[in-house]
Amino acid sequence: GGCWHQCCPGRNNACWAPGARRARCYCDSYCERTGDCCEDYHTACRRAAVGCAVGPWGPWSGCSSPCGVGSKARSRQVTVPPRHGGEPCPDLKQRRGCLGEHPTCGTAK
Repeated sequence: GGCWHQCCPGRNNACWAPGARRARCYCDSYCERTGDCCEDYHTACRRAAVGCAVGPWGPWSGCSSPCGVGSKARSRQVTVPPRHGGEPCPDLKQRRGCLGEHPTCGTAK
């Protein structure tokens, strides 16, 4: 068996082939960390691998709460999706806390 039939991104325990002495060898990109890749993994998967690429972060949104504690969010888009076991995409969304200070906050009772 070998990886000629499949190459999977990230960690995928279902992405394997029969190896030597009835042991499984893997065809997911995580196998490089664990050292249990099939013998043909690099030729079958890594040569054609394309890692994920993302664009720049967009602007932060306004605070979700006009008065008091809330959150802001921003996002970015995938420009090149991963293929053939390439590096997976990083986080596409971020969140952070904020404090809403709308001028009417102090007058509302």
